[in-house]
Amino acid sequence: MTNASREKWDRIYSKNRQQISSATAVVRENLHLLPESGIGLELACGLAANSFALAGQGFKMDAWDISPVAVEQVNQRAEADGATVSATALDVVEQPPEQGHYDLVVVSHFLDRSIITAIINCLKPGGLVFYQTFSQTRVGKGGPSNMDFRLADNELLSLFAGFKVLVYREEGLHGDASKGFRNEAMLVAQKPV
Repeated sequence: MTNASREKWDRIYSKNRQQISSATAVVRENLHLLPESGIGLELACGLAANSFALAGQGFKMDAWDISPVAVEQVNQRAEADGATVSATALDVVEQPPEQGHYDLVVVSHFLDRSIITAIINCLKPGGLVFYQTFSQTRVGKGGPSNMDFRLADNELLSLFAGFKVLVYREEGLHGDASKGFRNEAMLVAQKPV
């Protein structure tokens, strides 16, 4: 990522100080698939809503984001709440996570295909990936306008080929497009043991 990207996200998080958002659907709807505890990593965490939800389920969470402004807010909230969330400002493309260190990796609303191998490698055998981001097939506005930052049909399945798929959802344009899970795809999958 560039300094321009870091500056962009710093501006966004400076305007939205102390805004608390909820965890994404892939996390909220699939907490029952988690082991009782473990070490997790949220990449491109923003204000780390997913990390706080997972910490509430017994996980010790590392939360990484390119924005030092977001990281400062996450660490302040973690300290105030006594949550097991530790945020760090870094660029995951330049500094990938340690191999075989995590029981869980969560990514939402971020897509950089160059880090998929790092995500796979940082998971322990049997570890879980929770991934949700924007798809190219969409029924409404929102998300990135650059199609490079959107998933092609079934792309999450191919990016994590060889993993055991526990949950996959991508409804695209099928059926009544005014209902359901649209504009995004989600995956929960387990790395082979």
